[in-house]
Amino acid sequence: MLRRFLSDTRGNYLLMTAAAIVPILGGMALAVDYTEMSRQRQLTLNALDAAGIATARRVIEGATDDELTAYAKDFFQANMNGAANASLTVVLPKNNAGGGTLKLTADLKYKPYFLPAFSALMGDENATSEVQFDAVSEIRLKNTLEVALVLDNSGSMDYKGSGSGKKRLDLLKEAAKDLVDKLSEQAAQMKQVAKPVQFGLVPFASSVNVGPQYANASWMDTEGRSPIHHENFDWTTMKSGVKRVEYSGGVYVKKGAGWLDKENQVITRFTMYDDLKILKKTKKVKTGTQVTCARKRWGRCVRWKTENVFKTVKTFKPFVTWDGCVEARPAPYNRTDAAPASSNPSTLFVPMFAADETDKRDDYNRSAYGDYWLDLTTTSSNYARQRYMPKYFLEAPKGTKAAKPGTGPNISCTTKPITPLTDTSEKEGRKAIRKAIDDMDAGGGTNVPEGIAWGWRVVSGGLPFDQGRPDSEKGNDKVVIVLTDGESTYYTPQSLGYNDLAKNRSTYSAYGYAGRNQPGESKSRLFMNTSVSSSNYSNSNYSAALNEHVLGTCSNAKSAGVIVMTVALDLSSADSGQAKQIATLRNCASDSRFRRGSNGQPAKLFWNATSGDLSDVFDEIADELSNLRIVG
Repeated sequence: MLRRFLSDTRGNYLLMTAAAIVPILGGMALAVDYTEMSRQRQLTLNALDAAGIATARRVIEGATDDELTAYAKDFFQANMNGAANASLTVVLPKNNAGGGTLKLTADLKYKPYFLPAFSALMGDENATSEVQFDAVSEIRLKNTLEVALVLDNSGSMDYKGSGSGKKRLDLLKEAAKDLVDKLSEQAAQMKQVAKPVQFGLVPFASSVNVGPQYANASWMDTEGRSPIHHENFDWTTMKSGVKRVEYSGGVYVKKGAGWLDKENQVITRFTMYDDLKILKKTKKVKTGTQVTCARKRWGRCVRWKTENVFKTVKTFKPFVTWDGCVEARPAPYNRTDAAPASSNPSTLFVPMFAADETDKRDDYNRSAYGDYWLDLTTTSSNYARQRYMPKYFLEAPKGTKAAKPGTGPNISCTTKPITPLTDTSEKEGRKAIRKAIDDMDAGGGTNVPEGIAWGWRVVSGGLPFDQGRPDSEKGNDKVVIVLTDGESTYYTPQSLGYNDLAKNRSTYSAYGYAGRNQPGESKSRLFMNTSVSSSNYSNSNYSAALNEHVLGTCSNAKSAGVIVMTVALDLSSADSGQAKQIATLRNCASDSRFRRGSNGQPAKLFWNATSGDLSDVFDEIADELSNLRIVG
């Protein structure tokens, strides 16, 4: 009997089912809840991705922060269609430490159907009625890139570089063209984005050349209204005679019959370039006939004759034309990208016109640095001789040679013109930039602050060069790369072997004369808005002032969102002057968005390079710029 009882299994299924029912139901509950939770999570991720892509487009279009946040949330909820309980957090690109990244985070709250009841049945009194988790979507915008290459073309760039048998400028040309090629090849893959990478070129030396084709541009001072336009001229020396100059309506005007068809014309530096003439030839031109007495008798004409009447006509050829260099704007506009406006003449750009300096020589038989025209005055004051204006309107004698580039009124204008931003993803654009780089020549001093200021103006979205995207457009990086092989320089005439009888205290350059005050101010433009002594007329003090202009310009550019990269070439920290320049360039540079230094802080976008490793440095710059364009 016992054996039969033990072998009877007819009720075991019920017992087994009863024992298994709890875990079976629990598993089913978990399966249902897990499936639904996974569905809602995927729905959230899909809505998150869609909202990210749609909002990224609005970012590039330039929507405001409030508009972007509202748009992202509305788009996200519309795609959720109320199917899940999720809230959205938006971190816009400029609020993200990584830069250029749009981050959307959804906080999803899922309420399980069976899990709370099952947990309570199992004796878990703390069973949750809600499951919470996050979903994240992060998008690196398809950044466009606008780069201004601000490259030193001073005379020292013609020297052989440290660690290389080649000249510095030749090495720079190779490295710069490689950089353009690398970025442009990447850009060519982005067919769906217009002008993904643009490059511009700003060669600089003592000054910057904007290009003579802009003589009549709206941003040039074509009427002589800027306070610095006439700072080296004394028009009171032409207040009488048949060729007069009068001040009227805020401009200087030609008056008198001696001007012929040019009377009432506004006189400016541009017209002065035109008025500097060389006598080409003289000839007699018949103007008509006249009847004169051929023979007289007893005081009376007894025979008449008809003869031709002639006048002497002079023909001229130009002595010089404007090469395209401009002065530094008066403070504070020399450090800014303020839009040029006729309503504020100080913001307009003034063509460089070096005054003709005194003909006299000093006790050492040294001539003036800027002596290129006859003074035509007997005054003993050398400064008055420099400012005597009638001399510019009397032609040079026949046989005088025309001024070469960088001489005469164009003294200190030695560089090739700026090349505006050009789309290098296209073959022709890349070819144009490469040619402009190849055309660079070495000569002149070193004016780093003007180079940086014009680099900023090249990538800017407004005039004077407006090829860049609007400054407010997001998803676009504006970059200025500055390379110099020496200190910023301004020179006393004596240090170059010339006299300073007129007490200008410096040779003429983009900031005018160091010894001549900015109109209405107690300092010259070189010293305005600096802490250095304005009465210390030495090359080293001039360099100190220029370094302060560098830092001020860099600070303003970085505040405007421009990324500044700087390269010191063949500079030694063992030299006190060069050490100051290295420190200035380091402080000028922006912080990297991607690299960190040994101290754990963002690395400075500064490179202290030698000519031997310049190519490697430009490879690092290319990597940095490539990172700006990664699409996540």
